[in-house]
Amino acid sequence: MKLATLKQGGRDGRLVVVSRDLSRYVLPEIQTLQAALDDWEQAEESLKAVYDDLNANPEKGEAFDPEKCHSPLPRAYQWADGSAYLNHVELVRKARNSEVPESFYDDPLMYQGGSDSFIGPRDEILAQPEWGIDFEAEVVVISGDVKQGARPEEAAKAIRLVMLVNDVSLRNLIPAELAKGFGFFQSKPASAFSPVAVTPDELGDAWKDNKVHLPLRVTLNGKPFGFPNAGDDMTFDFGRLLSHVTKTRNAAAGSIIGSGTVSNKQNDLYGSSVENGGVGYCCLAELRMYETIETGEPKTPFMQHGDVVEIEMLDKNGNNIFGTIINKVNTKY
Repeated sequence: MKLATLKQGGRDGRLVVVSRDLSRYVLPEIQTLQAALDDWEQAEESLKAVYDDLNANPEKGEAFDPEKCHSPLPRAYQWADGSAYLNHVELVRKARNSEVPESFYDDPLMYQGGSDSFIGPRDEILAQPEWGIDFEAEVVVISGDVKQGARPEEAAKAIRLVMLVNDVSLRNLIPAELAKGFGFFQSKPASAFSPVAVTPDELGDAWKDNKVHLPLRVTLNGKPFGFPNAGDDMTFDFGRLLSHVTKTRNAAAGSIIGSGTVSNKQNDLYGSSVENGGVGYCCLAELRMYETIETGEPKTPFMQHGDVVEIEMLDKNGNNIFGTIINKVNTKY
């Protein structure tokens, strides 16, 4: 099942059911995605019936336009982003000539981001160039209610939907914030999620072990930047990440849990970039880390005014699963 939210009907938008090929949509009786998540046991059945009917009748529905979409959840009760790809963490540490603490391999890193509002999948990133504007391409899940102390296998059963995200980061603001000891705040502005959220069964055999085993594709200014496989080198699966969230508290239906920047282990800068035959990267910071390690300093700039990042995931037949995130930087707002 594929669901999206149009920019109409108030700040929480209007829930729509989207055809498998992302070409058409219809309006279900349920008004918002949060309402569906709050009563998922009942809502899933009715939404699935609408979805099956839409796919079986190509003459039904209106043309689906991602330009008119909010993020599937325009605001959420919780947005907690992990760092499940430890290759990314290892590179950061190596660039600083420091080691990764052993605890990082057993206890997930996670921060709580702002969730009162997100930007749409085709909205602009509003930021100043001196802030060090970067994209981070990730996979995320949306949960149902999860009780405090849930084990990973219990938490995994509460995964309702899967999406992609551009977790925008302002790299030059991060060091000073982390030095205060309270973590990210201004350095993590509004994120952009994929136009469409899908139930795990839509991924077929690509959804295995609570991971998505497909390449996450990133294009920067029209050029391929990365396509690492989201199922490879993921130390903590989504069941483990969601369990981590609930160690000391409940997670409410509509909680969004992120994987962190997708990152595959590679040899070096000159063997890992797309143009040199590698799978590339899902953020500029990772490329800049390789440059620092190999040349002593980063050479690639962060995003500038007018730069455009595109993030998407294709199935094994080349079909777009979630729709494409397309965010353009505007530093002159």
